Amino acid sequence: MGFCLPLFLFLAFLSTIWAKNVNDVVLVINGTEAVANTDANYICATIDWWPHDKCNYNRCPWGSSSIINLNLSHPLLAKTIQAFKPLRIRIGGSLQDKVLYDVGNLKSPCQTFSKMDNVLFGFSKGCLHMIRWDEVNHFFNKTGVILTFGLNALYGRHRLTNGVWEGDWDSSNAHDFIKYTISKGYPIHSWEFGNELSGRGIGARVGAEQYGRDLIKLKSTINELYKDFNPKPLLVAPGGFFNKEWYNKFLQVSSSHVVNAITHHIYNLGAGGDHNLVSKILDPNYLSMESETFISLKQTIQTHGPWASAWVGESGGASNSGSHNISNTFVNSFWYLDQLGMAAKYDTRVYCRQTLIGGNYGLLDTSTFVPNPDYYSALLWHQLMGKEVLAVTTASPYLRSYAHCSKGREGVTLLLINLSNQTDFNITIRNGMNIDLRPKGITKNNGPKSFVHGLKRLVSWAGSKASDRTSFREEYHLTPKDGDLHSKTVLLNGVPLQLTDRGDIPGLKPALASIKSPMSVNSLSIKFIVLPNFDAPGCK
Repeated sequence: MGFCLPLFLFLAFLSTIWAKNVNDVVLVINGTEAVANTDANYICATIDWWPHDKCNYNRCPWGSSSIINLNLSHPLLAKTIQAFKPLRIRIGGSLQDKVLYDVGNLKSPCQTFSKMDNVLFGFSKGCLHMIRWDEVNHFFNKTGVILTFGLNALYGRHRLTNGVWEGDWDSSNAHDFIKYTISKGYPIHSWEFGNELSGRGIGARVGAEQYGRDLIKLKSTINELYKDFNPKPLLVAPGGFFNKEWYNKFLQVSSSHVVNAITHHIYNLGAGGDHNLVSKILDPNYLSMESETFISLKQTIQTHGPWASAWVGESGGASNSGSHNISNTFVNSFWYLDQLGMAAKYDTRVYCRQTLIGGNYGLLDTSTFVPNPDYYSALLWHQLMGKEVLAVTTASPYLRSYAHCSKGREGVTLLLINLSNQTDFNITIRNGMNIDLRPKGITKNNGPKSFVHGLKRLVSWAGSKASDRTSFREEYHLTPKDGDLHSKTVLLNGVPLQLTDRGDIPGLKPALASIKSPMSVNSLSIKFIVLPNFDAPGCK
């Protein structure tokens, strides 16, 4: 009996190995030209307004993470932000359209958010005191934050039935707030107008024509108050879920060069209480459906707002504060990094993650401020992936592949996301110099070319320059601790990413591999690969 049990366990172990598949795939990267571009500071995170008693699914995961009560003196908060050098932050969220700014001649009392029945989002109006605004800006200036601030776009309107808000926007409170901000010398990269008021809205909605007229008013206010500034802050809008008809109309009404960036929100995984979230995250067909939104928005901008760029202004994957033990664990990085890659190849310039801290989907733990796995995913992207997006073939639906020019150096960085739970991929990289590999929905100005016509040259990724350049590539392999997809600890090349003894963010050190050695990515894992010798004229 003592002999049979170990034999049984050994055979069970062998069966798991034999059950694994190994697929050999070839990925062709076109380094001739960039098919899209992001901003240099593509990674963005939000800070919301929700108070501690905002609850979903019998949990109240927000704690003291609101911009009103966030502990700005916590040493980890500054360190996690400063690691990005710099980090873009958007202040905004559902309650922003209920915030009063305690400056100038307010028409109603400026009080703290409190729970209230039969009102929008179940909370009273809230208040941003200028003492707190001073504290926030001193902290942001110290940490080098690039700031987008979402303004209250419902001020002065009145509520009708079915969530419709009518009437002209009263700009007086925003005017006084912006004027105060300028007087204190606080740098604002961009002002955003309202939150999720587009289309059917979330809780509240404003008609596209009315919204477009009010945008003109806000643009005029910005131009007036910043008349001596060059450049002026950007105006970004509408910060809602994409509705083609609504977006087309507001751009037509607001007219040329009023809005600088067009923002939309993404919660494509559905509600945080959905028991099928992990299945959705690991389903390549489900993930790919969101590409239709990016394609449609790109077409809207090309037709009605070619002067503007596209931003994802807020995206948390799962809505309603995210999902406990999913949004804050390793498995969420499959969704998050796939979203970053997908959005970038459709010319999204900025991608704001909901949230930096707060809810279940925070990059940082709400209580301890310790980074969750997605924090390190964001930091790796920020450090490795440059602005220029390159076309790359798809070898398998379960192997998600994204290529960018490397950030701050020559070569190309490849992001590989293996969604399969039973297949490892052995990878050969090739350089298809003249193959048209543009993503769906993107066309050349000089007309389409057939794949056969474009297949003029297929060379190895190392090219002819390997002899006089580095002989190593860098690999950053992300896996969950103990193979548990719900782990809050991520391993980088087998080493847990944990704070140092001094409480600092750990260095993200690569594993070096010979450029001639085989490449692979294991099942249910993620890998960034830096190819320093990849011949990519589109990166120069």
